[in-house]
Amino acid sequence: MKIAIGCDHGGIVLKPAIVECLEKRGIEYVDYGTFSEESVDYPDYALKVAEAVADGEVDSGVLLCGTGIGIGIAANKVPGIRCALVSDLFSANACKEHNNANIISMGGRVTDSEKAVAMLEAWLDAEYQGGRHQKRLDKITAIEQKYSK
Repeated sequence: MKIAIGCDHGGIVLKPAIVECLEKRGIEYVDYGTFSEESVDYPDYALKVAEAVADGEVDSGVLLCGTGIGIGIAANKVPGIRCALVSDLFSANACKEHNNANIISMGGRVTDSEKAVAMLEAWLDAEYQGGRHQKRLDKITAIEQKYSK
């Protein structure tokens, strides 16, 4: 498994804990930045991670900004991306089991590192259940295809 990580200045506070968790699990990762607390534009990092996931360069991604909202919205503009904002363990698990989320987003200004790691682990440990959920994903893909021109 190979995971892309991207963040802006508001999410960088969570990145060390996310990286440490991945390293402890022996999961390879690619860090697309940012690398300081200097103000940057989150869509730039969302795009790098989302394209890496969509192109198959990595298996999935983790995005971090102040709230996790903006960076996730930007990532979801890339066809094939299902980025889920997670703020609790149930959502972190369910977004993989039901929605096959290939990217999760979290907020460094609303989540502490311990909770971020717990949510990451819940998402990593979950497995897509398929079945009744697949027809819903197919409908999401149909909407995406209708409006992607």
